[in-house]
Amino acid sequence: MKRNFFSLSFKLWFTILLTIVFSIVFAYSLSQYYYKYLYVEKLKTNMIEVAAKLAAEYRGGEISEEYREQIEWLNSKIDSEIFIVSNPRELSACLPFEIDYDSLISEEERQQLINGEVIQKEEYEERFNRKIVAAVTPLVDEGRLEGIIYTYVTVDSIKEVLQEFAYKWLAAALIFVITAIILGTKWLKRLYKPIKEIEEAAKKVSDGDYSIKVKVNSRDEIGNLAAAFNEMANSIYLEETKKREFIENVSHELRTPLSYVTGYTQAILDDVVKGEDQHKYLTLILSESNRLEKLVTNLMDLAKMNNEKLVNQVPIAFAQFLEDFFEQYSLKMKERGFSLSLTVDPDSIIIADESQLKQILNNVLDNAMNYSPVGGVIRVQLTNEREQVILKITDSGIGIPKEDIPHVMDRFYRVNKARSRFDGGTGLGLAIVKQMVVLQKGTVTIESEAGKGTTVRLSFPSVS
Repeated sequence: MKRNFFSLSFKLWFTILLTIVFSIVFAYSLSQYYYKYLYVEKLKTNMIEVAAKLAAEYRGGEISEEYREQIEWLNSKIDSEIFIVSNPRELSACLPFEIDYDSLISEEERQQLINGEVIQKEEYEERFNRKIVAAVTPLVDEGRLEGIIYTYVTVDSIKEVLQEFAYKWLAAALIFVITAIILGTKWLKRLYKPIKEIEEAAKKVSDGDYSIKVKVNSRDEIGNLAAAFNEMANSIYLEETKKREFIENVSHELRTPLSYVTGYTQAILDDVVKGEDQHKYLTLILSESNRLEKLVTNLMDLAKMNNEKLVNQVPIAFAQFLEDFFEQYSLKMKERGFSLSLTVDPDSIIIADESQLKQILNNVLDNAMNYSPVGGVIRVQLTNEREQVILKITDSGIGIPKEDIPHVMDRFYRVNKARSRFDGGTGLGLAIVKQMVVLQKGTVTIESEAGKGTTVRLSFPSVS
């Protein structure tokens, strides 16, 4: 099986292993340094403390044999080497007369010792033929250096301790790596499994299967991703369903008037219809043609609304706009036997597209008259409420059942499906209203009750 070096699994493993190796090397180097440093410093401190206690017991004058035996006894009990030196040549007391003699201390160190200073060394010592760590404590009597207490350990012994520490440390590191790999494998499988499921689900969605769902087993980013994917798949499914229903509805809406036009025309051409019936059939053909034209116009309006660049928004004095609009539209209302009740707030100003605003009013008012008994009153009220301009259009019609209210602004949705085919409606009027209101940064809601009329509430941002 060919390895994919660009896969997430490989990248995660590479990152984890690289981090482990780097951490181990860094921690080992750091621990070696500090362990060595602390160990050596502790040795020096211990040697100085031991020598200081012995020096405190020195009573001055010539170093006694009893004092030497005490130091020899202590040397057999501690890990470091300790001895006392009183030979003047070893103490550089014969300089400069015996230049070739290899003294334990230099003339400079001798002066430091006479001053009561303790000398610490970490160097190669020819006398012992090895590198040592040493502490030299003076035995001074009335300004004379009577002797020194020389305490030391070899570096080789320190290396042995550090080597033993390294073996233990590496054993612990090996256990850590094995544990990390075992736990890391389980963790990566748990992490990678939902990602793999999302990948497979995405492929199914791309193939058109929108019913797929990814299990959400956690509340972390992976869980959020799975939940977001499910929402996306559901949204695509709903959009595809709406798209399919829209195409089916358009096909059906076009087929019905076309079949009427074709059938009536064929009947006239075949002389099946004669005399006064021909005029009746021609009137039906004209009615269906007008309905086709209206349907195509509405479909074009819906298509245009997907392009916000076509919206030309300007400040509009809404009260004056309504008064001018109803000067023309009231004639249409009178012809159909409806009266108007208009109440406006003169200070209402909004930003909107005038042509779209007119179409919104036309669609809502046409709908109100189509579903109200002749002789009814249509009430239009314009108010200002909390930085919003509210326009309410209320009819006295048949109303809308509660269960239909959430859907009345869907494309091709009809409450009265039997009646709508012959009353000139296309099922797109309120859908167009909703889209256009949204383009004006507004909202539209429907308030209705079966048998008690309907109120369409349009809300737009107010311009102060």
